[in-house]
Amino acid sequence: MSKKVALVTGAGQGIGEAIAKRLA
Repeated sequence: MSKKVALVTGAGQGIGEAIAKRLA
């Protein structure tokens, strides 16, 4: 897994958590 992929995956998880917190 390249660093770029890791960064994109991490960003996606962060956005998902932010959305989940807003909906919660």
